[in-house]
Amino acid sequence: MWCHDIGREQAANKPLLKTVFQVMTRLFSPRKTTLLFVIRDKTKTPFEYLEPILKEDIQKIWNAVSKPVSHKDTPLSEFFNVEVTALSSFEEKEEEFKEQVAQLRQRFFNSITPGGLAGDRRGVVPASGFSFSAQQIWKVIKENKDLDLPAHKVMVATVRCEEIANEKLRHLSSDEDWLALEQAVQCGPVSGFGRKLSSILETYFSEYDVGALYFDDGVRNAKRKQLESKALDLVHPAYLNLLGHLRFKALEDFKSRLEKMLNKGEGFAASAHTCTKSCMLEFDQGCADAAIRHANWDASRVREKLRRDIDAHTSSVRNAKLSELIASYEKQLSQSLSEPVESLLDAAGRDTWASIRKLLTRETETAVSEFSTAISSFELDQPTVEKMLQGLRDYARNVVEKKAREEAGKVLIHMKDRFSTVFSHDNDSMPRVWTGKEDIKTITKDARTVSLRLLSVMAAIRLDEKLDKIEDILFLSLLEGTVAVASSQDKSIAPSSDPLASGTWEEVPPKNTLITPVQCKSLWRQFKAETEYTITQAISAQEAYKQSNNWLPPPWAIVAMVVLGFNEFMLLLRNPFYLMLLFVAYLLSKAMWVQMDIPGQFQHGTLAGLISISSRFLPTVMNLLRRLAEEAQGHQTPEAPKQQSSLAFQRVGNQSQLNPSISIPESSVSSNIKASDDGVEYSSPPLSHRRSIKIQEAQLS
Repeated sequence: MWCHDIGREQAANKPLLKTVFQVMTRLFSPRKTTLLFVIRDKTKTPFEYLEPILKEDIQKIWNAVSKPVSHKDTPLSEFFNVEVTALSSFEEKEEEFKEQVAQLRQRFFNSITPGGLAGDRRGVVPASGFSFSAQQIWKVIKENKDLDLPAHKVMVATVRCEEIANEKLRHLSSDEDWLALEQAVQCGPVSGFGRKLSSILETYFSEYDVGALYFDDGVRNAKRKQLESKALDLVHPAYLNLLGHLRFKALEDFKSRLEKMLNKGEGFAASAHTCTKSCMLEFDQGCADAAIRHANWDASRVREKLRRDIDAHTSSVRNAKLSELIASYEKQLSQSLSEPVESLLDAAGRDTWASIRKLLTRETETAVSEFSTAISSFELDQPTVEKMLQGLRDYARNVVEKKAREEAGKVLIHMKDRFSTVFSHDNDSMPRVWTGKEDIKTITKDARTVSLRLLSVMAAIRLDEKLDKIEDILFLSLLEGTVAVASSQDKSIAPSSDPLASGTWEEVPPKNTLITPVQCKSLWRQFKAETEYTITQAISAQEAYKQSNNWLPPPWAIVAMVVLGFNEFMLLLRNPFYLMLLFVAYLLSKAMWVQMDIPGQFQHGTLAGLISISSRFLPTVMNLLRRLAEEAQGHQTPEAPKQQSSLAFQRVGNQSQLNPSISIPESSVSSNIKASDDGVEYSSPPLSHRRSIKIQEAQLS
């Protein structure tokens, strides 16, 4: 055996030993037959390592063969004496090889010497009995089919047919057409692959048939089948590679066709079915084109994998499209519910949650109806459809609940805004002017009632149409019974205990609670503290208005003046000259009042007003006298208009600084300026404008 065959199961006819061992143990008694293994072309591996390996393999074969019961436990050494020798390579060490062969030859020459190859000589037959012994041995051989060797022509046919088959297989593996076809298959699908490959294989099979024509039929056919099997094994990887390309191409075609049909607006299920059918048909046609005549290869596994890939992609696209639809309708619900719910909660009336429920039902049913129509083309099973619709309903409800929780977090701001709106505006939504006639206490109650109703609306989520007593409890507990409650159920609420000393509302689940009773009580306390300033300001404005408009003396003083001054009054009536003097004095005092702007000077305080009037009294008197003199002479000095203009604009500037909200109409100011031929003439503002300024000053105070 060759040195490189050591350790190989099928090397150097080692399987033949199994047959030899079985026959020897069954037909013959134990005898020391020598088995000499000659190792050819010994390598650098030491002989001491090779010999144990070879003997170990022989021992394994001996242990594996079936033996008669009598020799079941008989060791190998009872039947055989195993020896191993090694020869050097004839090509590399010819002289050494010849020397070792000569030594081996001498062992055969001296085989019958003690310790020679002939064994222990226990089974030696005398020469006189050789003929009979040989006949008996031949008889045993003929009767035992295991020892029946084939005929000579069969042996020759086996060797030659195998040589021809190996030659054709070798030529096939190096065939240019086959190599080109194999290279093309690695790059992609090849049209006519089965036909081309069948032609190549048929060429070599025909050549084998011609070369083995005159050999034994059985051997020739057996070797041809072996040739076909080996040839098919050689080309099968290319066939599998082609199927992989066909599967990949069919899958890509399915993806592109499905996308195009969906972009055109076709139904998903119908599009997927049509694309799947067409792609699977093309794949089957490709498999038929790739099939060869000499093999019945099954492409079902690749086809099943393609079908699984198509189903997986279909499921992925379906889920993506459904996710897009769900996201679109969720966005639609969010837009149609968020702002309206926020507006309704901001209005906060008795029917707020009823309106929210109505809005939620209307928008949800609209979205559900449209969504059901949109997913009808997906041909989903009914449980899946119901689950998706329920998810859409739950999302709509969550949008409302989320918005309600957001607004509940800003309830104090909404309460203060509502209070400010009701408190500072009348029934016509006009800003209130605190003239002293308004009932601030009643207005405060109304504003607090509206704010408290907003708090009761924000306290819990009421989407299930269940009645609760939150509003009644808040009104009776926080307004201390001063506000009448419309519900007749208020009488059933016991005022003896504090119903707000709790963390939950009766008849309201914790998940629907936005503001607990304890939080409502704390918020109301904070609300009252932050709105006290607005109420105080309104009361102060009323008092200021009363003081600014109370310029007449008390009624008793007027009566006293009439009674005590009756004689002087009658004197004036009897003497018209006194009456004329009184009228002139009134005109002069009125002119002084207007010129010095007495009310405007006292707006900064009494002391500041007295100082300003005292400093301006004499210039004002001199100015009036000069104007009277000029009017008597029929002309006017140029300084007078300038001084008058400066006084007028100074008064307007002072009023603007005191109250920035007071706007002086341009028509009022411009009406006091008149153009003339020799300059600009100024006149005092009309009486109506002065009254409007005084009213606005009173409102400011």
